[in-house]
Amino acid sequence: MDRLAIIGAGSWGTALSIVLAPRFADVRLWAFEPDLAQRMQQSRENDVYLPGFAIPSNVLVSNDLAESLDRADIVLGVMPSHLVRALYGQMLPHLTSEMVIVSATKGLETNTLLRPSEIIQELVCLQFRPRIAILSGPSFAREVAALNPTAIVISSLDEPLARCVQSEFAGSSFRLYTSSDPIGVEIGASIKNVVAIGAGVLEGMGLGHNPMAALITRGLAEMTRLAAALGGQAKTLAGLAGLGDLVLTCTGELSRNRTVGIELARGRKLDEIVASMHMVAEGIKTTTAARELAQRCSVEMPITEQMYQMLYHGLDPREAIRRLMERSLRGE
Repeated sequence: MDRLAIIGAGSWGTALSIVLAPRFADVRLWAFEPDLAQRMQQSRENDVYLPGFAIPSNVLVSNDLAESLDRADIVLGVMPSHLVRALYGQMLPHLTSEMVIVSATKGLETNTLLRPSEIIQELVCLQFRPRIAILSGPSFAREVAALNPTAIVISSLDEPLARCVQSEFAGSSFRLYTSSDPIGVEIGASIKNVVAIGAGVLEGMGLGHNPMAALITRGLAEMTRLAAALGGQAKTLAGLAGLGDLVLTCTGELSRNRTVGIELARGRKLDEIVASMHMVAEGIKTTTAARELAQRCSVEMPITEQMYQMLYHGLDPREAIRRLMERSLRGE
């Protein structure tokens, strides 16, 4: 496979173009903003979302979807979750049954509660049966772009397909493990962002390491319960796409969702926080969808519930913590 199309030139899409460029003869990176695409193509740098990293010479940056997808062997979607449906709808005329579709989007669609791969399946099946894999795991874009050692997961119900993408994407700084559990992988990728907002609250309030350890552990329990209720495997959530990504997002200073929680704990309003951020904090929208999905599946998710009350009903962070601590006692 020689041609890779990356749809989405945020920090993660740009980082993937840098780390994967040596693996492909031709990489096309699609950017939503025409002016950004033009600047990136000329300066070889994403000055908005990933400044300070050189874009390899074999990466063509474009705002033209048809040009970006032309004769691609692998289509790697790296758009925010709320744009998956619209973008794949626009991409549909340019997709073919020979293309491998890899989704690197983390989140849930707010209205339908669908995972990104489910949205892709729903849309593309109008033309042909797509071959889909999911890329996820603990990976800050800046560290990937710096070629720091990173291990993530490529998941698909089609195991030969997962192994194929694994072989095409793996390099000296980018290690991939295969998984046959896309449900578990995508649920882990979504819910960890919700828990990370809570981790930011604890950090912003200066409450120390004890509650952080409890939050991560109980957050993992919530992720696992929801994934299992949807047909995922508990062991997936104990791996890179679950616990690994959760620990990174809850403790790493580069985490946007953690930053949202820190600012909420400092008394800033959510609208103000969002307006000040260049990039999307997926956990904000995902919290609503995760809460509804938990209710639909009759799964108890107390951390998610308190994050929802805090984000959308103005619950004081201290009150959210009190409610979690004073829940009825039970066995672990």
